[in-house]
Amino acid sequence: MSMDMTTAGDPGLLDTLQHQVAVFARRAEQTRLGGVGQVRNTMDRAAYLLLNRLDQEGPMGVKALASSMGIDSSTVTRQVAPLVDSGLVKRTSHPEDGRAVVLQLSPRGASRLDEVRTSRRQLMADLTHDWAPEEREAFCALLTRFNGALSARMAPQGSAEAEQPPVA
Repeated sequence: MSMDMTTAGDPGLLDTLQHQVAVFARRAEQTRLGGVGQVRNTMDRAAYLLLNRLDQEGPMGVKALASSMGIDSSTVTRQVAPLVDSGLVKRTSHPEDGRAVVLQLSPRGASRLDEVRTSRRQLMADLTHDWAPEEREAFCALLTRFNGALSARMAPQGSAEAEQPPVA
């Protein structure tokens, strides 16, 4: 359901919002928001999201992982291959169906994910060091809501990816 500009709000404010979102997207892509120090930019976004999902939801097959992330199986297969090669993800056989493959975070993957999370958490702390806690909370809530609306718009058939916040 789309609103016309009279019910959606002030066109000037909406112009500012769209401009700030565009600037954010460009800067996020340029810096990759990879964290701080030596860990900065050592893990790409796709790898981070895959490892994070396996950490949160536990071992699962390619189809389940793809569905959970709102992407197709071939993309997961392509993105997970280097993670398996580098020992961050283990491929094992399904306990009930030996032909099915289950992907799980390896101990090395869990350790790397923790390193990257810590580095990214520090970056967020640095960027918002002068914000009040309630400002951080409000920004998180609004950005989560904005991302949810964007996901729903991109996947109108109801398979919108609800990106889970990383577990601290």
